[in-house]
Amino acid sequence: MFGKVLIANRGEIALRVIRACRDLGIKTVAIYSEADTKCLHVRYADEAYLIGSPPPSESYLNIGRIVETASKAGVDAIHPGYGFLSENSDFAEACEKNGIVFVGSKSTTLGLAGNKVECRNRMKQAGVPVVPGGEGIIDDEHEALALAEEIGWPVLLKSAFGGGGRGIRIVKSEAELKEAFAAAHREAMSAFGKFGVYVEKFIESPRHIEFQILSDGNGKVIHLGERECSIQRRFQKLVEMSPSPVVNASIREKVGALAAKAAKAVSYLNAGTVEFIVDRTMNFYFIEMNSRLQVEHPITELVTGLDLVKLQFQIAAGEGFSLEQEDIHLKGCAIECRINAEDPFNNFLPSAGVVSRYHPPSGPGVRIDTALYTGYEVPMYYDSLVAKLIAYGGSFDEARRRMKNALREYVIDGVATTIPIHQFIMEDPDFRSGNISTDFLQRRLPTPEKLKDKQIIDSGIEEIAASIAAVYLIGRERKSAKTTTVAKSTSVNNWRNSNGYATRWSQRWRFAEDF
Repeated sequence: MFGKVLIANRGEIALRVIRACRDLGIKTVAIYSEADTKCLHVRYADEAYLIGSPPPSESYLNIGRIVETASKAGVDAIHPGYGFLSENSDFAEACEKNGIVFVGSKSTTLGLAGNKVECRNRMKQAGVPVVPGGEGIIDDEHEALALAEEIGWPVLLKSAFGGGGRGIRIVKSEAELKEAFAAAHREAMSAFGKFGVYVEKFIESPRHIEFQILSDGNGKVIHLGERECSIQRRFQKLVEMSPSPVVNASIREKVGALAAKAAKAVSYLNAGTVEFIVDRTMNFYFIEMNSRLQVEHPITELVTGLDLVKLQFQIAAGEGFSLEQEDIHLKGCAIECRINAEDPFNNFLPSAGVVSRYHPPSGPGVRIDTALYTGYEVPMYYDSLVAKLIAYGGSFDEARRRMKNALREYVIDGVATTIPIHQFIMEDPDFRSGNISTDFLQRRLPTPEKLKDKQIIDSGIEEIAASIAAVYLIGRERKSAKTTTVAKSTSVNNWRNSNGYATRWSQRWRFAEDF
């Protein structure tokens, strides 16, 4: 096993890796930007090095500086976490050239898996079904138009590099194509530093289901079951669960075998995820491979009882793993809500600032992965994810109820968060029945204006509609008045109900200093 590891990341995932290293007796090295001097991963690592100014290009994406720091600190390996350089083949190659183990797949595999067009073609050759689409990267919107007319509208324009829902646009007609192509180009360049687009048939109202895999790089590949990731916003996951409500043992065995075949097709090493789009008739289509640890890995850990980060280190150290496919059994259900510092009542704009009050929930089956604390300043430079709230139960409904209660207890003041949206989702009848798809939020989430419609209140979700309305109305008044007074609470009187949702939200905004 390794003696010292550098974590090339920040925030909650850096803390998660540090904790795994402590369990394994590994010394840890943190890196941080000038915006993260007070971040918890800096405090808890055995060593910490300042590597640059706040912009990611000057710090967490600076390959030369990170590798130089790793060599200076004398580490054996680098764990990239997720995001940033976690799937960057150049970074993995730089580690390899400097005698540092990259905790992930080999640079050649990352290069293949990261090129979605090439990976897609490799899957077709291996007999893994893919979404109908073009065969390669396209150069301009005219070529995109020709492909779209051949495939049939609507289509997706997708960046050939990177992930996280960035660089993707739905195009429904020729009139939308030019601007969509330019927008996908801008977003991909900003997120990944390079551009290449391919065209794929847009499957309407699909489910997004992924399989967690482990590979020792020598032909042994197993899967750890599936995660349902269909509740998304702008192609970015918001709520995940395991197992999926539509995957039975037979489907799990069949599609899990496809995931293992996909991993072998690219000579995959370590932990990764094979992602599928599922149409209304339960046809699974490969869309991409995420060659890294996923944000939502905790739900798989809870239903399998395994520690994925520790397994990553064991594989990277050449120890492999003793698990066989027949050893994997999913027990119970786990749900993860991604808590983002975003204002759900202002087009989900990022919300930076100081956390003035922080109170995490607790109780049976509740897990929180976060780096937040009272007084922490959420910076504007990085991804808006600030916490992952995970609830586990013996059944889906028990996990859902525990999540609902945990969300009610969770206090994050000083910045806007997506907590109210998650409360809505947990009570939504379609979510409770498993009737979900990637357009769930577009179908189900009411706008602040629609919340005033009596039909919304009569739909069986009046509790959560009241809480969302209260947050919206009081938040709007705070923005206009800059202060909060008792008189302002009258604006939500009509939303109060026997469960006290509106009252609770009103009090959180009015009496933050006393909460």
